[in-house]
Amino acid sequence: MIELSLFPELDSELQDKKSSTFEDNMKLPIHRWYRYTAGFSATWVAKIIEEEILNGRTRIIDPFVGSGTVALESTMHEVEAFGLESNPYVFKIASAKLLWNHISITKIQQASRQLIQRAKEIDTSVENYPLIIRKCFPDETLLKLDALKNACLEIEEGDIQNFFWFVITSILRSTSPVGTAQWQYIQPNKSKANVLDPFAAFEKKIIEICSDIRKCSLRSSNHKALILQQDARGEVDIPDNWGDLVITSPPYANNYDYADAMRLEMSFWGDIENYKGLKEVSRHLVRACTQHVSRLKNDVFDMMESSLLEPIKEELRIKFDLLAKERENHGGKKNYHLMIVAYFYDLAQVFNTLSKKTSEKCKMCFVVGDSAPYGIYIPVDEWLGKLALNSGFKSFSFEKLRDRNIKWKNRKHRVPLKEGRLWINK
Repeated sequence: MIELSLFPELDSELQDKKSSTFEDNMKLPIHRWYRYTAGFSATWVAKIIEEEILNGRTRIIDPFVGSGTVALESTMHEVEAFGLESNPYVFKIASAKLLWNHISITKIQQASRQLIQRAKEIDTSVENYPLIIRKCFPDETLLKLDALKNACLEIEEGDIQNFFWFVITSILRSTSPVGTAQWQYIQPNKSKANVLDPFAAFEKKIIEICSDIRKCSLRSSNHKALILQQDARGEVDIPDNWGDLVITSPPYANNYDYADAMRLEMSFWGDIENYKGLKEVSRHLVRACTQHVSRLKNDVFDMMESSLLEPIKEELRIKFDLLAKERENHGGKKNYHLMIVAYFYDLAQVFNTLSKKTSEKCKMCFVVGDSAPYGIYIPVDEWLGKLALNSGFKSFSFEKLRDRNIKWKNRKHRVPLKEGRLWINK
């Protein structure tokens, strides 16, 4: 067996391939508090920040915050950062993680003991929970989760309540005996073996959190990252010409529904009751899913004629027509043709925003993957680069990290794909 540490060039190559995934973050303090499949490597982000500090770049923007990887690393490296997140639930998760150096360990331990004690005293009920929650949790488990929820909602101090909201949210899937792997769609017909008692899961999480804060407390004490619940496609509260470094990963054009991925959590807290509520959350997100574009049939032609899409208009129209034609050969008749247009229109708006909010020495890195809906290849990195130039940036290049879709078993198409870093300079 080869020890990678004995071969640094191999070690570096492996780390590069994994830098676009959240996998290694589950070994890192604070980052591991919530598993976010759509995230990327905190170690890689730290490396980029450290390199760019030497180049005088110390103001960071992340227009797609997700679970807060860039914001957290910014606080740990004592640089300023703005993050934007339009998904209200993901925004709350990232914001709660940033409280790590705002609430003392003593306060967390004391308040958590009080919350558990209060939860054991509360009369609870499962009657008002929607069917999806009843399918995911046995009544005995749900009664305890309901008690934790109500004890949390009784807390008057905002930061502590938000922090414990996050802790309870983070343990929901580990206490369910059905198929609810973190950040995946719910599968009530599947079961899993390792299931935690809610009170035990809560206490275990608090121990992990306090341990991580101890490890990180010597690294930084100043809070220098601010996450805004705002949409990077429009006006945002970041000063003009402010950022000199952008590190981010936008949603991929791969038909993954980022709103539906948190249906369990939103249903548990009572923030949505049905599919209509889910659609309201989706309204704030980049349109990377066919579920979000069914009503765009009239608007999509205006989008294609927009000056924002001018550099890719002809290529986009060709792919649009191919997808519309191919759609008729499939039973599901998914609206990939509409999704692709909306996706690039949305990302063009993001580049337009970033052009205003970044300085002339700005450097940007977008972790992206290409796409092939219905087997029709979409050159995502090339098109995004052209849209960035159209918004005022000067140059772009693509650094491939790894191949995707190369294991053909159970795949819907056999078009090889890739993932990597799109570097953009102003």
